[in-house]
Amino acid sequence: MATANKLSVIPCGAMHADLTFLLLKPGVSIRARSEKDSQITWTEVPTHCVLVETDEGKLLWDTSCPSDWETRWKPTGLQEFFPYDQVEDDEYLDAQLNKMGVGLDEIDYVVLSHLHFDHAGNAQMFKNTNAKLLCSDREKEFALNFEGDFNGAHLKADYEGLNWETVSGDVDLLPGVKLIQTPGHTVGCMSMQVDLPDSGTMIFTSDAVYRGESYGPPAAPAAIVNNLEQWFQSVEKLRGIQEETNAQMIFGHDPNQIKELRKAPEGSYT
Repeated sequence: MATANKLSVIPCGAMHADLTFLLLKPGVSIRARSEKDSQITWTEVPTHCVLVETDEGKLLWDTSCPSDWETRWKPTGLQEFFPYDQVEDDEYLDAQLNKMGVGLDEIDYVVLSHLHFDHAGNAQMFKNTNAKLLCSDREKEFALNFEGDFNGAHLKADYEGLNWETVSGDVDLLPGVKLIQTPGHTVGCMSMQVDLPDSGTMIFTSDAVYRGESYGPPAAPAAIVNNLEQWFQSVEKLRGIQEETNAQMIFGHDPNQIKELRKAPEGSYT
């Protein structure tokens, strides 16, 4: 079996949000940060990227949130519901890559799990590089063709004007790297499977599964779901792959799990 050489989880600080956005609980309404001191569960929402090194190139999975989030997200209004307010200057993606000694020109592929603003927020960073920018065909079709500047957490300023290549279906992209179609959260949300010689298989769910509590069983959806039936199907698809490969599941925004992972620049997986 082909394997990747090295994998680095890149922590990029955290947003905050009402837990109801991430884990549906009947009877609890969604509130903005101005109401965070009232009786709601205001939770940390960590964000991360992943750098995978293979014999055929380096791949960056997702690009996290932009440093100008407050102004860029203002047209959507969601800066009040997902403030990216727990991040130091050296935790933004460009700073983290710099600490790792990785130049933008060294990255061959930038793969976006989906094009929401907390995953595609720094995609424009790669506009004038040689990196191939990839997302699913369904995600691109939706994200570039709705009317207006934004639709929910899709913000065209993040990704418009870039040369997007697409994948359809589950794809073996690089040695040890497989992209898995897991729609539901968005029309074209993807997860990533990475096979490593020492650490075995790791699956990065992105927002196909927000947190460990979301995965279950039983699976518990978030408030932001494009298609609930597809979401449940995707979770069970991932569960089947995990059972087959004994994979370690890395969820999209789990505040407890992120603390337990080996993180760049000091830590990595081989």
